[in-house]
Amino acid sequence: MSIFERYLTVWVFLCIIVGIVLGQFFPNLFQAIGHMEIARVNLPVGLLIWLMIIPMLLKVDFSALRDVRHHVRGIGVTLFINWLVKPFSMAFLAWLFIRHVFAPWLPSDQLDSYIAGLILLAAAPCTAMVFVWSRLTNGDPLFTLSQVALNDAIMVFAFAPIVALLLGLSAISVPWDTLVTSVLLYIIVPVIIAQILRKILLSKGQATFERTLEKISPWSIMALLATLILLFAFQGQAILEQPLVIALLAVPILIQVIFNSSLAYWLNRAVGEKHNIACPSALIGASNFFELAVAAAISLFGFHSGAALATVVGVLIEVPIMLLVVRVVNQSKGWYERG
Repeated sequence: MSIFERYLTVWVFLCIIVGIVLGQFFPNLFQAIGHMEIARVNLPVGLLIWLMIIPMLLKVDFSALRDVRHHVRGIGVTLFINWLVKPFSMAFLAWLFIRHVFAPWLPSDQLDSYIAGLILLAAAPCTAMVFVWSRLTNGDPLFTLSQVALNDAIMVFAFAPIVALLLGLSAISVPWDTLVTSVLLYIIVPVIIAQILRKILLSKGQATFERTLEKISPWSIMALLATLILLFAFQGQAILEQPLVIALLAVPILIQVIFNSSLAYWLNRAVGEKHNIACPSALIGASNFFELAVAAAISLFGFHSGAALATVVGVLIEVPIMLLVVRVVNQSKGWYERG
């Protein structure tokens, strides 16, 4: 892991502080940035999201889809967790904790927005960081690549319907045109651009491709941190008034990660998959494509929304909780293989 990836939680905390301070001292500047939008898409954030996503998508080789047949059981478990368990379990946890358990301590006018943000966070499986987690567990790289490629292909078609369904079940109205625009701008277009760039770079040789990836990889984290500074500049006043909100939003996210990773790990053991398949399967099942969630939350609900804040909480706890999952699956290898 690079220094940016390893200490992502630290950088996020620093961005919280920097964003809140800048938002208090330069409110007019950030209001001007917030109004730089077309069709409810904020242009500065749109650019930053592309800088986040495209370097990640360059690593995805869709030709790996032909290898899916080699690990049908592991692929099946991961798809089951990613698309049939995780979004719905998060919707339930969000309803339970935000609407009921924590409702007295949260601003009543933001409850729907918090739930929407948590659903957006769980509706898309992780893309880039999965390669890091898989490497830390000695996971099968071909399985990881084929699963990421398959998830990205499914995400193009499934993200909008799942989000719309779950938000509808939660009695939260979402404009379909804005949701479809978000999918187009933050999934389809970046995938096309990344695959074109990938083909061009590979035509110049594998060494050129690897050097380019190494140079542009920091762009993703830097763009993410810049986006977080913008978000917290807008959210600063609300956070100062109710600092407990972040801790409360973290609870359903933590439960969801632990539940889904444990279920995926156990199911892979039950169906007889190897440990180096079960590890990335559990990690893919647990982690989220938080860059997409942040972008969609801003487009759908705005900078000031509870949805945007909820997705950022997902960023805040992603690295420490996933490193915990990595440690558990590594230390439990003996137990797993005895099964």
